[in-house]
Amino acid sequence: MSGWFGLALFPLVGIAMILTGLPAFLVLIGAAGLAAAWIVLAGDGALLGALPNRMVGLLESDLLQALPLFVMMGALINRLPLADILFRAGCRLFRRPTLAALGLGALLAPMNGSVGASVAVLSRSVRPMLAQAGVEPVERTALVAAASTLGVVIPPSLVLILLGDAMMGAHTIASNIAGRSDQIINTQDIFRAALAPAALTLALWAGIVAWRGRGPKTDASQSSASRSDLMIAAATAAFILILLGGVASGLFYAVEAAAMGCIALLAAGWVTRALTAAALADALRSTLEISGALFALLIAATTFTLTLRILGTDRLLTGLIGALPGGPTIAVASVLALVGVSALALDAFEIIFVIVPILMPGLLVRAADAAWVSALTILTLQASFLVPPVGYAIMMARGAELEPVRARPLAGALAPFLIAQLLVVMLALAIPPVTHFFDRAPPPSAPKNRLSDDEVSKKFDALAPEPPPALDLK
Repeated sequence: MSGWFGLALFPLVGIAMILTGLPAFLVLIGAAGLAAAWIVLAGDGALLGALPNRMVGLLESDLLQALPLFVMMGALINRLPLADILFRAGCRLFRRPTLAALGLGALLAPMNGSVGASVAVLSRSVRPMLAQAGVEPVERTALVAAASTLGVVIPPSLVLILLGDAMMGAHTIASNIAGRSDQIINTQDIFRAALAPAALTLALWAGIVAWRGRGPKTDASQSSASRSDLMIAAATAAFILILLGGVASGLFYAVEAAAMGCIALLAAGWVTRALTAAALADALRSTLEISGALFALLIAATTFTLTLRILGTDRLLTGLIGALPGGPTIAVASVLALVGVSALALDAFEIIFVIVPILMPGLLVRAADAAWVSALTILTLQASFLVPPVGYAIMMARGAELEPVRARPLAGALAPFLIAQLLVVMLALAIPPVTHFFDRAPPPSAPKNRLSDDEVSKKFDALAPEPPPALDLK
C-alpha cells in the first residue's frame, strides 16, 4: 500500500500547483512531508537519514555549474539588441518575416535556457516587427510559441543538459537491476540522439511557414538591416553555430560553452555600449532569481523522490511497466503518454526532476536504448508545450501578445506545427535508428530476457538507501 500512496501523491502535487498557484518547490516539499510522515508511521524513518548524503552528492555535480551560466546568457540576450539585428538580417535574407522569426528561434532558443525566456525574447523583438509586416495576431502568436520550443530539443539547451543528468542516473539504476553491462549514456549521447529529430522538426516547420505564405514578403523599407547590422548578424550567427556545434559534437563541455557565451555577450554589450550598468544589474538579479528557483526545485524534487523510493513507488511503477503487453515500443509509448499528460500541468524542469527519476528506471529495464528513450521524451515534452489551450508555450505567448487571441483560431494556426511534431515523434518511435544518425557506436540491443516482478523487487531492495549508522555515545 505504501507504493500506491506514493503514486497517489503525483496527481495531488499537480492539483495543488493548479489550485494554489504556489511555487513548485513548496508543493513538492509539502508532498515530501506527507510521505515522510507515512514512512515514520510505518517504522522506516531511519531511511530518511540518507537525505543529507543525497543533497551533498547532488550539489557536487559539475554539470550544475552550467545552469546559472545558461540562465545568464538568456538574461543578457533579452537585454541586448542582438535579437533585433538578427531578425532584420533574416528578413533581408529570406524576404519573409515569418521564416526570419523561425530561424531566430532556432538560433537563440537553445541559449535562452527555458521556453519562458525564449517567448520573452521573441515577443519583445519579433512580435512588433511581425505586426508591422502585417502578420495577424493569431499567426504571430502561434509562430512565437512554436519557435520558442525549439530550444528544448536543439543542443545544448538547458533542458537537454538536465535531462542528460537525470537519464544517466536512471540508466545506471536500470542496468544494475537488469544485470546488464550497458555503456551508461551521458549528456553528449543525448545531444546526438536529439540532433536528427530536431533538424527534421525544424525543416518541416520551415516548410509549413513557407508553404502557408501568410506572412507577406518584406520590401527594402521593412528589412532595414544596415551593412553594420549584417556584419554583426553574420558574426553572431557564426559564433552561436560554432558554440552549439562544439557542444553537440563533444568539442566543448556544456559549462565551457555557457561560460564562453556569457563572456562574448558581456564583451558585445560593453563594446557596443548597449549593456548599461542598470541593465547588467537587472540581468544579474534575474539570473540569481531564476537560478535560485531552479536549485530550490532540484532540492525539493530530490527530497520528494527519496521518500517515493522509500515508499516503494519506483518498484510499483517498474512492476506496472513490466506487466504491459508487447515489446519495448509499447512500453515506451505508454510512458510517453504519461509524460505528455504530465507536461500539461508541469514544466520541463519539474518533469525532469520529479518524473524521470521515478518512472524512467523501470522503463529502461524494458527498453535498453536509453538514448532513444531520452530523445523521445524531449520530443514529447516539446509537443506537449504546443497543445492548446494549456500548453506552456501557448499560455506564455498569449500572455505576451498585446491584442486578444481567441483559442479556436489559435488552435487552427498551431495544428500544422503540432501535426508535424507528432509525425517526428511517431517516426522516431517506430524507427529508433533515426535517433542514432549521429552516433559513433551502434545502438544497444534489446534485452533478451525479461526479469520477473520478484527479481525486479529484489534488485530494487538492494539499491534502497541505507540508514545512517547509529552513533555510539558511550
